[in-house]
Amino acid sequence: MQLYHFPLSGHAHRARLFLSLIGAEVEVIDVDLGAGEHKQPDYLKLNRFGQVPVLVDGDTVIADSNAILVYAAKKFGRTDWLPDSAAEAAAVQRWLSVAAGQIAFGPAAARLITVFGATFSPDEVIGRAHDVLTVIEAELAGRDWIAGRQKPSVADVALYSYIARAPEGNVDLSGYPEVNAWLSRIEALPGFVPLPRTPVGLAAAA
Repeated sequence: MQLYHFPLSGHAHRARLFLSLIGAEVEVIDVDLGAGEHKQPDYLKLNRFGQVPVLVDGDTVIADSNAILVYAAKKFGRTDWLPDSAAEAAAVQRWLSVAAGQIAFGPAAARLITVFGATFSPDEVIGRAHDVLTVIEAELAGRDWIAGRQKPSVADVALYSYIARAPEGNVDLSGYPEVNAWLSRIEALPGFVPLPRTPVGLAAAA
């Protein structure tokens, strides 16, 4: 398997993180976004949106980070990470949707401003970040993992990267003790690999 990846992308990181957590053998191929490699014809054949990550497994091509999490869990039979039961699978899917929605338009967007120079309104996206973090903080009260199971799931992986690096987008995590404890639990998992830090935003003073 090959994972087309960009080191500072939280989306790419969630795919790389999960593959590492389950011990999957994968060749990581960095895509030079600055040079526009993701917009070249060969890459667009893999993902017409020109985005990272993309997972290539023989003749199978999976674009989209959350789709890669689902694919890898199914391929390797990891029901410990993606349960089969209807209720548990739905609980996981709920948070995959949050990762693609509120996380993408909150802490991920805030980090895009400081790391990549995006032109979003800082007040708006930081406000969205705190809105979703407040919900996640409440959800984690009395539980270790976001989907309510006794073990982590792909939902935790999908949420992790942009929450962990939210301070780079000037999103202060100090008021979220449950979230911080959850981040530490993920970072303690065997096979964990970090998303590289960038010294911007609140992280610059850390």
